Amino acid sequence: MAQSSHRATIVRVLALPVIVGVGFLGWQFPGRDGGPPAWTQPDRPGSAPVGSTAYKIPDGALFVSPSGRDGAEGTRKHPLRTLGRAIAKAGPKGTIVLRGGVYHESVTVPAGKRLTIQSHPREAVWLDGSSPVAGWTAEGGAFVHGGWTAKFDSSPTYTSGARPSRDADFQFVSPEHPMASHPDQLWLDGVAQKQVGSREEVKPGTFYVDGSASRLYLGSDPRGHNVRASTLGKAITISGEGGTLRGIGVRRYATSLPDIAMVRVTAPRVTVENVVATESATTGLTVVAAHGRVRHVTSSNNGLLGVHANTADDLRLEAVRLDHNNVEQFKYSPVSGGFKITRSRKVAVVASTIVDNLGKGLWMDESVYDITLTGDRILRNAHHGVSLELSAKAVVAGNVISGNGGDGVKVNNTSDVRIWNNSMAGNGRAVQIVQDSRRRDDPGVPGRDPRRKGPDPAMTWRIGQTTVSNNTFAGARPGTPCLLCVTDHTGERSAAQMNLTVNGNVYVRPNAADPRTLILWSRNSFGDLGRFRTATGQETRGAFLGNAAAARAEGTLDRAVAPGVDAGNAVPLPADIAALVGRPAGTKHIGAWTG
Repeated sequence: MAQSSHRATIVRVLALPVIVGVGFLGWQFPGRDGGPPAWTQPDRPGSAPVGSTAYKIPDGALFVSPSGRDGAEGTRKHPLRTLGRAIAKAGPKGTIVLRGGVYHESVTVPAGKRLTIQSHPREAVWLDGSSPVAGWTAEGGAFVHGGWTAKFDSSPTYTSGARPSRDADFQFVSPEHPMASHPDQLWLDGVAQKQVGSREEVKPGTFYVDGSASRLYLGSDPRGHNVRASTLGKAITISGEGGTLRGIGVRRYATSLPDIAMVRVTAPRVTVENVVATESATTGLTVVAAHGRVRHVTSSNNGLLGVHANTADDLRLEAVRLDHNNVEQFKYSPVSGGFKITRSRKVAVVASTIVDNLGKGLWMDESVYDITLTGDRILRNAHHGVSLELSAKAVVAGNVISGNGGDGVKVNNTSDVRIWNNSMAGNGRAVQIVQDSRRRDDPGVPGRDPRRKGPDPAMTWRIGQTTVSNNTFAGARPGTPCLLCVTDHTGERSAAQMNLTVNGNVYVRPNAADPRTLILWSRNSFGDLGRFRTATGQETRGAFLGNAAAARAEGTLDRAVAPGVDAGNAVPLPADIAALVGRPAGTKHIGAWTG
């Protein structure tokens, strides 16, 4: 699989100055005029570090250890050797405790078993899909390992054996990165090597798999170095309702696109907690069943996506960290980045960090209903920070959404959206609300939930009943057409006819050309907030600031530089949104709460 030579680092060139960073320290925003970084606060973690959790061990638990024996009783003194054997031996509601070490396994918790799988207190446990590779021979400027039998599905779609879509918008792999869907992975001293498609392309830093001859080629000299390659495709599939996976790390599985993710939740009411999922060839975690709970999980440095979900009604992600995903450089559409969910009802992503992903940060697409995004930090993703598409009923409130390569929030053919108290800076458009020609009653247009017969009455695919209040919009990148943009590409409706309410927002623009249009209101452009207010009756409480320093790098207002703009400009919080962000009803505040 075509991999970055440094999986922990992604360097992206945007219209902003170059943004560079490493791991959990967080990227840094360059200061204005090339000065020191304006913001260096580390991003919040997701999972506790592997080996730091201490879950209680119940009586009767089965124990597993790398030094155990699968014929043993599975007690603390006589542990089993493999997780697979423990799953087979466990009763319908058992607990399995993994002692510290590395487990090279691919396992399934079957239906009918409600198991808890957890690490031993303060012991580091890893499920690892890679194996050491030795026995290299120099050959023609490269090195070869014979007898290589690991083979994986390289289908370039979620359907095994299917060819790429004829529609370029639905093709996963771009011509610039043709090996992206090949799940093979190889590391030299922990540094991922880039997969190439022929023996002739092999050079230092690359590898090639000749499946017909069962040969593995490496361009860098492996002598005296640690070489590992993925030999398993899936780590764990949880098909037992009510199961729990907690306190472990999962890494280096050669997961194909059809297999979706190395950690797979296929049963209802499963909890995944304090799990680190990293270096999957495609996706870290997928949830495809109802009532899933994903808490304190880190999914990073994966080939395609941090978390995937589909038909996952009542899914809640809490205190999750998704960073540096899509290292294989799949196309931004139809899927890549931090988190994408489709065809689900009641979805929440709260108190989470979605940063530095090569794609969209959070993408709700194709019939997602009842969305809650609150208290999140959505920063420096290469495409849109938040994308709501072909969906309905969403609250986006109290988030910091900054430094993203696309729009801060893009609302596309989605109704009943409430965007309150977000701090936005350094995006393209802060908020883009756009209607296109897709219609839910057209059977030739994808996007409907196949679980329903005919169009869902809750999914109009029409912009409407949308509120944008108490946000800060600042620091648009050069070339951005507008800060708040409302467009109907069908030409059927004006912004007023879309039933939009915009009030209490603060617009920060240092000069009249950056961007020239403050608000694009469908058929009319406004460079001046006062004229917009007079013409539309909107933004009676809104404010404009012409000083670039009035907003910090993440969009929070600097009160010393922005006198006269305070809580008095804000619209009182409605009771339901106040409850979601943990504030009293009627609270008046501009932007996110960051203190």
